[in-house]
Amino acid sequence: MDWNCKFSSKEEQSAAASASGFIGTQLSPVRSEVSLCVGSHLIPHPNKVEKGGEDAFFTSSYSGGVLAIADGVSGWAEEDVDPALFSRELIANASGFVPDEEVNYDPQVLIRKAHAATSSIGSATVIVAMLERNGTLKIANVGDCGLKLIREGQIIFSTTPQEHYFDCPYQLSSETVGQTYLDAMVSSLEAIEGDIIVMGSDGLFDNVFDHEIVSTIGQHRNVSDAAKVLANLARVHSLDSSYDSPYALEARSKGIEPPWWKKIIGMQLTGGKLDDITVIVAQIVSSL
Repeated sequence: MDWNCKFSSKEEQSAAASASGFIGTQLSPVRSEVSLCVGSHLIPHPNKVEKGGEDAFFTSSYSGGVLAIADGVSGWAEEDVDPALFSRELIANASGFVPDEEVNYDPQVLIRKAHAATSSIGSATVIVAMLERNGTLKIANVGDCGLKLIREGQIIFSTTPQEHYFDCPYQLSSETVGQTYLDAMVSSLEAIEGDIIVMGSDGLFDNVFDHEIVSTIGQHRNVSDAAKVLANLARVHSLDSSYDSPYALEARSKGIEPPWWKKIIGMQLTGGKLDDITVIVAQIVSSL
């Protein structure tokens, strides 16, 4: 199959990569340089459509490829602070520091420099993944944005959400009492040609189960299509008050009670979680 996969620049941190699609190759250990073929999709919270939501992301073709998502913490709106400002500036700074010599293609250092350069008031969860051309995938995340690596229809790696307690994730902040790059969960693994990366804000993972992610990836050969379908699936689930979502299951496991009117009629806590939804889908492909 002849194909091309080139990144296209767009405004600000919402730059998304255009991609021709998933490549049907036989999986084998990486013998040549690899890069990322990327698709992305963002759906704002229904009440935040006009301002574009509070998630921010960027993708870059630097070296093997870089992916990053930041999710602005909505609680700042109660203090008349736009939660989107911090996440957008953080991501814009991270994008600019990618080729910095001091970063040296280390996602944890990239988070440190981006955070230090961010002057907006607010806070955000963040995840950064950097693919080296030899196939080494480096990941650093603070909070509950996540990444899953799929190989031959199986999830072989998942990041673990970090939270102080239910619905209160670790977060980088303009306040001195928040987390820093030192609190990031750092991972490194060897990716091979044909592997699929699914990265998202918690709006994806709170509403879509792993088996749905794997099934969707298996049904869509194009990375852009897969990202869009996953984001739309998360949106549909988030609006369904009867859907037994991953978010509802976790809430019940933590002892969270349903509204009083549900308790009276014997109903349990169910439903999706309304949120901004950002999805990035990337395939590991040969640079040749």
